[in-house]
Amino acid sequence: MSFRTNPDRILDHIDRERNRDDAGAHFSRDASARKLDTELPPSEATTTERLRRLFKLVEKAYTEAAQSGEIRRLAARFQTIGDISNHHARGDVSVSIQFLDHDHADEVGMSPFEILPEHLDEAKKETRTSRADVNAMKVLRGQLRNGVMAAYKKIEPRLRDAVRDRADMGHVAAQVTMDLRPGG
Repeated sequence: MSFRTNPDRILDHIDRERNRDDAGAHFSRDASARKLDTELPPSEATTTERLRRLFKLVEKAYTEAAQSGEIRRLAARFQTIGDISNHHARGDVSVSIQFLDHDHADEVGMSPFEILPEHLDEAKKETRTSRADVNAMKVLRGQLRNGVMAAYKKIEPRLRDAVRDRADMGHVAAQVTMDLRPGG
């Protein structure tokens, strides 16, 4: 049997490649993006307008994380999920809002997720391609989008309190992070 058709050799090759990636300095298990807003809202801005400013900042950070090279590396790392029937991944999406000009504590929300081989099968039907990297990227971006919305909903009441305390009347930063690890 040749290298191309021997499944054991293919899986051994994948394992060796992953071990080399794990040992490398460039290895990361997360994709993140941070956005800073230095433009102050008008003093007469309503609470809703100021919350909208924070949401737009989170949205920009999400967009940057979804388009980053780090998420492409995550997709490449887990592109073989569909090839191994019992392999899956778990992770977390976190949203952090930092009020840089106020002594208010950072607001952090986290949302867990799980990727199963069935998710890649569904992505394969939607994309109409069997390219594992394309399907993994679609699944990861979907999990990132859903995780950002769930994490933001968790911290929204605390953000309302921070806006009432005028903690947002200064520089504000938002960070979106997707952490991915092999599932058991």
